[in-house]
Amino acid sequence: MGREKEGLTLLGNQGTKYVYEYSPEVLEAVENKHPERDYFVKFNCPEFTSLCPITNQPDFATIYISYIPDKKLVESKSLKLYLFSFRNHGDFHEDCVNIIMDDLIKLLDPRYIEVWGKFTPRGGISIDPYCNYGKPGTKYEEMANYRMMNHDLNPEKVDNR
Repeated sequence: MGREKEGLTLLGNQGTKYVYEYSPEVLEAVENKHPERDYFVKFNCPEFTSLCPITNQPDFATIYISYIPDKKLVESKSLKLYLFSFRNHGDFHEDCVNIIMDDLIKLLDPRYIEVWGKFTPRGGISIDPYCNYGKPGTKYEEMANYRMMNHDLNPEKVDNR
Protein backbone atom coordinates (compact mmCIF):
# COMPACT_ATOMS: atom_id res chain seq x y z
CA MET A 1 0.00 0.00 0.00
CA GLY A 2 1.53 3.35 -1.04
CA ARG A 3 1.68 6.45 1.10
CA GLU A 4 -0.97 8.11 -1.07
CA LYS A 5 -3.44 5.32 -0.29
CA GLU A 6 -2.83 5.79 3.41
CA GLY A 7 -3.46 9.53 3.12
CA LEU A 8 0.08 10.47 4.17
CA THR A 9 1.45 13.72 2.77
CA LEU A 10 4.68 14.18 4.76
CA LEU A 11 6.55 10.87 4.82
CA GLY A 12 9.06 10.85 1.95
CA ASN A 13 8.13 14.37 0.87
CA GLN A 14 11.38 16.21 0.08
CA GLY A 15 9.63 19.60 0.01
CA THR A 16 8.62 19.58 3.68
CA LYS A 17 7.79 23.01 5.04
CA TYR A 18 8.38 23.69 8.70
CA VAL A 19 5.58 25.58 10.40
CA TYR A 20 6.70 27.94 13.16
CA GLU A 21 3.28 28.41 14.78
CA TYR A 22 1.31 25.80 16.71
CA SER A 23 -0.18 23.52 14.04
CA PRO A 24 -2.08 20.41 15.19
CA GLU A 25 -3.35 19.95 11.63
CA VAL A 26 0.07 18.61 10.54
CA LEU A 27 -0.46 15.43 12.58
CA GLU A 28 -1.16 12.34 10.48
CA ALA A 29 -2.10 8.80 11.47
CA VAL A 30 -1.53 5.38 9.95
CA GLU A 31 -3.30 2.08 10.52
CA ASN A 32 -2.23 -0.04 13.49
CA LYS A 33 -1.57 -3.43 11.92
CA HIS A 34 -1.61 -5.15 15.34
CA PRO A 35 -4.80 -3.92 17.06
CA GLU A 36 -5.34 -7.30 18.73
CA ARG A 37 -2.30 -6.73 20.95
CA ASP A 38 -1.46 -4.23 23.67
CA TYR A 39 1.94 -2.67 23.11
CA PHE A 40 3.59 0.64 23.88
CA VAL A 41 4.83 3.09 21.28
CA LYS A 42 7.33 5.46 22.86
CA PHE A 43 8.80 8.69 21.56
CA ASN A 44 11.70 10.55 23.13
CA CYS A 45 11.86 14.11 21.76
CA PRO A 46 14.99 15.78 23.25
CA GLU A 47 14.89 19.00 21.21
CA PHE A 48 11.46 20.42 22.10
CA THR A 49 11.25 24.19 22.39
CA SER A 50 8.44 26.60 23.17
CA LEU A 51 8.24 30.15 24.47
CA CYS A 52 7.37 31.45 27.90
CA PRO A 53 4.08 33.30 27.46
CA ILE A 54 5.16 36.03 29.89
CA THR A 55 8.83 36.70 29.07
CA ASN A 56 8.86 35.33 25.50
CA GLN A 57 12.12 33.53 26.42
CA PRO A 58 12.71 30.05 24.97
CA ASP A 59 12.04 26.97 27.06
CA PHE A 60 13.79 23.69 26.25
CA ALA A 61 12.63 20.19 27.12
CA THR A 62 12.72 16.53 26.39
CA ILE A 63 9.17 15.39 25.74
CA TYR A 64 8.38 11.73 26.39
CA ILE A 65 5.26 10.35 24.74
CA SER A 66 4.14 6.76 25.43
CA TYR A 67 0.89 5.29 24.21
CA ILE A 68 -0.94 2.04 23.65
CA PRO A 69 -2.57 2.36 20.25
CA ASP A 70 -6.00 1.17 19.28
CA LYS A 71 -6.71 1.42 15.55
CA LYS A 72 -4.23 4.19 14.65
CA LEU A 73 -0.57 5.11 15.07
CA VAL A 74 0.86 8.60 14.78
CA GLU A 75 3.13 8.98 11.75
CA SER A 76 6.51 9.98 13.20
CA LYS A 77 7.50 12.68 10.68
CA SER A 78 4.19 14.45 11.26
CA LEU A 79 4.80 14.21 15.02
CA LYS A 80 8.24 15.77 14.55
CA LEU A 81 6.77 18.66 12.53
CA TYR A 82 3.94 19.05 15.06
CA LEU A 83 6.35 19.29 17.99
CA PHE A 84 8.49 21.72 15.98
CA SER A 85 5.40 23.91 15.55
CA PHE A 86 5.63 24.79 19.25
CA ARG A 87 8.89 26.64 18.51
CA ASN A 88 7.25 30.08 18.58
CA HIS A 89 4.22 29.07 20.63
CA GLY A 90 3.85 30.75 24.00
CA ASP A 91 2.46 28.51 26.72
CA PHE A 92 3.44 27.32 30.16
CA HIS A 93 5.14 23.93 30.45
CA GLU A 94 2.04 22.37 31.99
CA ASP A 95 -0.10 23.62 29.10
CA CYS A 96 2.28 22.30 26.44
CA VAL A 97 2.19 18.69 27.68
CA ASN A 98 -1.60 18.74 28.10
CA ILE A 99 -2.10 20.24 24.62
CA ILE A 100 0.16 17.59 23.10
CA MET A 101 -1.77 14.82 24.85
CA ASP A 102 -5.17 16.28 23.87
CA ASP A 103 -4.16 16.60 20.21
CA LEU A 104 -2.90 13.01 20.11
CA ILE A 105 -6.07 11.73 21.78
CA LYS A 106 -8.13 13.56 19.17
CA LEU A 107 -6.04 12.11 16.32
CA LEU A 108 -5.57 8.55 17.56
CA ASP A 109 -8.23 7.67 20.14
CA PRO A 110 -5.57 5.55 21.89
CA ARG A 111 -6.25 2.98 24.60
CA TYR A 112 -3.74 4.74 26.85
CA ILE A 113 -1.37 7.71 26.55
CA GLU A 114 1.02 9.67 28.73
CA VAL A 115 3.10 12.76 28.04
CA TRP A 116 5.94 13.91 30.26
CA GLY A 117 7.91 17.10 29.78
CA LYS A 118 11.38 17.32 31.32
CA PHE A 119 12.18 21.02 30.99
CA THR A 120 15.66 22.40 31.54
CA PRO A 121 16.02 24.64 34.57
CA ARG A 122 15.50 28.38 34.34
CA GLY A 123 16.07 30.52 37.38
CA GLY A 124 17.42 27.51 39.26
CA ILE A 125 14.28 25.36 39.00
CA SER A 126 13.02 22.80 36.53
CA ILE A 127 9.37 21.98 35.87
CA ASP A 128 8.49 18.46 34.74
CA PRO A 129 4.74 18.15 34.10
CA TYR A 130 3.20 14.72 33.54
CA CYS A 131 -0.28 13.89 32.26
CA ASN A 132 -1.98 10.71 31.16
CA TYR A 133 -5.26 9.30 29.89
CA GLY A 134 -6.87 5.88 29.77
CA LYS A 135 -9.94 5.13 27.70
CA PRO A 136 -12.93 5.57 30.06
CA GLY A 137 -14.63 2.43 31.31
CA THR A 138 -11.70 0.17 30.41
CA LYS A 139 -8.69 -1.34 32.16
CA TYR A 140 -6.69 1.52 30.62
CA GLU A 141 -8.57 4.02 32.76
CA GLU A 142 -7.48 2.02 35.82
CA MET A 143 -3.94 1.93 34.45
CA ALA A 144 -3.95 5.72 34.05
CA ASN A 145 -5.06 6.18 37.66
CA TYR A 146 -2.37 3.79 38.91
CA ARG A 147 0.39 5.38 36.83
CA MET A 148 -0.67 8.87 37.90
CA MET A 149 -0.37 7.91 41.56
CA ASN A 150 3.00 6.19 41.03
CA HIS A 151 4.60 8.00 38.09
CA ASP A 152 7.39 9.72 40.02
CA LEU A 153 8.15 7.80 43.20
CA ASN A 154 11.94 7.96 42.78
CA PRO A 155 13.51 11.39 43.20
CA GLU A 156 15.84 12.55 40.46
CA LYS A 157 19.53 13.14 40.80
CA VAL A 158 20.85 16.43 39.52
CA ASP A 159 23.37 14.64 37.29
CA ASN A 160 20.74 12.95 35.11
CA ARG A 161 19.68 16.05 33.10
